[in-house]
Amino acid sequence: MTIDYKVAASAAKALLNLYSFNIAVDSIQVQETKREFEGDLTVVVFPFLKISKTSPENTAIALGELIVKDLEDVIGFNVVKGFLNLEIANSYWIQFLNNSIDLPSYGFKKRNSKNEVMVEYSSPNTNKPLHLGHLRNNFLGYSVAKILEANGHKVQKVQIINDRGIHICKSMISWKNYGEGETPESSGLKGDKLVGKYYVKFDQVYKSQVAALIEEGNDKETAEKKAPIINAARELLQKWESKDPETLALWQMMNSWVYEGFEHTYREMGVNFDKLYYESNTYLNGKDEIKKGLNSGVLFKKDDGSVWCDLTQDGLDEKLVLRGDGTAVYMTQDIGTAILRYQDYPDLAYQIYTVGNEQEYHFKVLFLILDKLGFSKAKSNYHLSYGMVELPEGKMKSREGTVVDADDLLEDMIATAKSISETQGKLSDLSEEEKSDTYKKIGYGALKYFLLKVDPKKGMMFNPEESVDFQGNTGPFIQYTYVRAKAVIKKAGKEAQPSTNNLLLSPAEKKVIKTLHNYPSVIKEAARLYNPGVLSNYIFELVKDYNSFYQSTNILKEENLDLVGLRLNFSGLTARVIHSGMKLLGIDMPEKM
Repeated sequence: MTIDYKVAASAAKALLNLYSFNIAVDSIQVQETKREFEGDLTVVVFPFLKISKTSPENTAIALGELIVKDLEDVIGFNVVKGFLNLEIANSYWIQFLNNSIDLPSYGFKKRNSKNEVMVEYSSPNTNKPLHLGHLRNNFLGYSVAKILEANGHKVQKVQIINDRGIHICKSMISWKNYGEGETPESSGLKGDKLVGKYYVKFDQVYKSQVAALIEEGNDKETAEKKAPIINAARELLQKWESKDPETLALWQMMNSWVYEGFEHTYREMGVNFDKLYYESNTYLNGKDEIKKGLNSGVLFKKDDGSVWCDLTQDGLDEKLVLRGDGTAVYMTQDIGTAILRYQDYPDLAYQIYTVGNEQEYHFKVLFLILDKLGFSKAKSNYHLSYGMVELPEGKMKSREGTVVDADDLLEDMIATAKSISETQGKLSDLSEEEKSDTYKKIGYGALKYFLLKVDPKKGMMFNPEESVDFQGNTGPFIQYTYVRAKAVIKKAGKEAQPSTNNLLLSPAEKKVIKTLHNYPSVIKEAARLYNPGVLSNYIFELVKDYNSFYQSTNILKEENLDLVGLRLNFSGLTARVIHSGMKLLGIDMPEKM
């Protein structure tokens, strides 16, 4: 039983004694005392004023007096504007530390196999390589999956690969017309980059043809429709949908190049998937489900043969789910994919979609349609919406070739880490092999942490050099503190041993232990909000607290051996929590820096 729960239970008992009022323990708000006030835990008393019929201060004092009498771990209190701030005994914090130092999975919950969740992320198109936006998507989705696992969920990590449609045919027709048989082997390019090259080429040719048609007297809209290369791409799409053997062979060949390139990038990113779904399969499943929806009356057909879902009674509009010519739209595929996943995983409670915030309306509609089609679980589905990543130079555009390629950025991060480390002399004592490994961990850790520390819903500006700074709220600063804490343990050469409970803790020591105590609740909150930023910023606070302690306290030269043991214990737990938390963010930790 945590001290938070004990305090809430004691407060409930006090309310019963004082005012004959029964209240559920879980409804009492107990939170960490704000750092600018004295105390360790705070009880919010404002909800009780209707029953106490007195001032917030008087209510808090009455509660505080009874809680101190009831709980030996609570040794005092103060009241600030109706907030009851409680002081917890040193013995409690020391006992917590003693109980935690040998727990291999401190902060994690045991898995509840009945609570199965699916997290979709990445979901690329097979017409271009992964870019900076995909990095935020992948790191976010993967980290949320790991955080949910740590909170006791069984998690399935999946992606839907968008391997069909007009955008894929654009790369295909461009390679067919201008590729001259070029392959990844003949060009020396990764397969996804080679295909992306022809997607950019398509856009260049298309714009040139549109400009020529406008010069001939066509208006812009007409020119865009008449451009030969876009019509060739549309013809290729029709051939693909009719399963033309030559078109399918070209599609399979170019997609295989892309998949090989993606696999390399995913390995470098440190992300993986439990199952892959392909739009070329799931859109057919979607068509089948739309037929069922027509038969049941959930969907309706217009005069042109197109199929729609009427959502006007739900405050939305009519939504197209299948074109009049029978071809699929994005909603067709997404309906099919979602239902197929429920069939593949019968125990699935809900699905989380990691997709940019420009698709918020789409997913609101998708979940509503799924519910109307009889899949009530869809009410619990969640769109993990995130803002776009921009660079100081401005927005990225795939078809114009102005994106920041993911592979190039990962390489640049290693180079940036190397440059800054060499300038500061941080890694001069390491071997060349150790340096190479450490540069990679620092560079990738800097990138991941920078992208994850921001609330997903917010857009952000990415600055590579700022992310690799060894000071401030950065991955390298946290990695450096981890190495520092590990070095203290190594230098002492001692195993963790329980400390006596009657030690006097300094404010710096107590602050570190209190922050460590919060780790399980932080994981819980990060899982509840689907926000790795909650965990990122907790780790930064822990690192700041530990460094303040480290700078102000002599650890190994302390004469009181019990205090030395205590400090080694929470140095060890600090290192473990940093390592554990950063692992949930997908970040590897160097052992030397």
